[in-house]
Amino acid sequence: MQTNFTAEQLADPAIATANKILRTCVHCGFCTATCPTYQVLGDELDSPRGRIYLIKDMLESGRPADEKTALHVDRCLSCLACMTTCPSGVDYMHLIDHARVHVERTYRRPWRERMLRSLLAAVLPYPGRFRLALLGARRARPFARLLPDRRLRAMVAMAPARIAGPSRDDLGAVHAPIGPRRARVALLTGCAQKALDADINDATIRLLRRAGCEVVIPANLGCCGALTHHMGREEQAMATARAAIRAFLDVDAAGPLDAIIINASGCGTTVKDYGWMFAHDPERAGAERVAGLARDVTEFLAERGLPPVTRPGGAGDAGAPSPAPGAARGIAGGAAGGMRVAYHAACSLQHGQRIVAAPRDLLAQAGFQVVTPADSHLCCGSAGTYNLLQPELSGALRDRKVRSIEALAPQVVAAGNIGCMMQIGSGTAVPVVHTVQLLDWATGGPQPPSLAGGAA
Repeated sequence: MQTNFTAEQLADPAIATANKILRTCVHCGFCTATCPTYQVLGDELDSPRGRIYLIKDMLESGRPADEKTALHVDRCLSCLACMTTCPSGVDYMHLIDHARVHVERTYRRPWRERMLRSLLAAVLPYPGRFRLALLGARRARPFARLLPDRRLRAMVAMAPARIAGPSRDDLGAVHAPIGPRRARVALLTGCAQKALDADINDATIRLLRRAGCEVVIPANLGCCGALTHHMGREEQAMATARAAIRAFLDVDAAGPLDAIIINASGCGTTVKDYGWMFAHDPERAGAERVAGLARDVTEFLAERGLPPVTRPGGAGDAGAPSPAPGAARGIAGGAAGGMRVAYHAACSLQHGQRIVAAPRDLLAQAGFQVVTPADSHLCCGSAGTYNLLQPELSGALRDRKVRSIEALAPQVVAAGNIGCMMQIGSGTAVPVVHTVQLLDWATGGPQPPSLAGGAA
């Protein structure tokens, strides 16, 4: 793609980077085949290629973002399926991130939009505030239809029936390995996840300890910055990311870490990108150290090995769920015919981090019968705050994803990201759990609460 930035514009490192990315695009349109919003809306401007043209025009002209550009940039999920498809290696992730920052800084949204975005940024990254908001939303459910804004109605509707209490992963805690120590790791405990499903962190800690890891929960650890980063709120995202980097570096200084374990793939994609985010910052070296240590929990276990399987595929446990309607019978006994698991590949894991085989392989090693939905490369519509800001589009994507999952008649759905879990769970009666919860169960941990009859 030909660009026409001035020398003065190119003196800005962010514009110089955008220019380089834009010039990589050859207009081939392969990205449209895997773009979820283009498939739903059929509008070229809601495809990566169309958004690239809008971003180019916006940045070259140096003008503030207008309503049209903001609309189509906002509709992007940042699922990054286009990057997996692109034959030219266009770095769309960093281009759309730059565009979001420009939109956020230069476009004045309608007041309701501004208030909603500010509310999300002030609540979601803070587990305590988020729990209170979920409690309020749950109580407001009977009155949801009276709310004036469709997105507020969507937020209330998504409040889970069960809200997680505090986890046992207290900040500053050190969990000793079971048996000889094979690794020293820190765990990113997340923010929204702690309010939605505290068992994910508990299962992760149990599993890692069984794998011979000393698990450290850094003191003063908060949000990694992912949620606000993808809303274009650069200053807030960088501040929280900076605090997370310092928290991890403090643990690393006390005793070298072998890895920083992340069990929310949306967070993992952001933390692994810290080196890029802080490329022109005095704290670049520390950011690169943290980014280099970051591992998704399944990535780490695939490298280091799964603890011994004691309960293959969930077989033999009282209370295991019956197959979903239409499911194959007789699959609940033994490693060769373990529980039928539909594995949902989170976009941030398969496209953002390029981790595709590890989760499925680990589940199979644990004795589960793993099945993959059709069009598994397509987003479920969660995408951080997307399901709250774009409820209609998000709902259409969720319904399509649920249909493809239910067609497999699974007993349980496994995913590696809390947003995907909540999104898919809101559209199906099939239990949805984190991959790590099934691996923990198969290697000696307790049955995941949602499989034991608890509400997710």
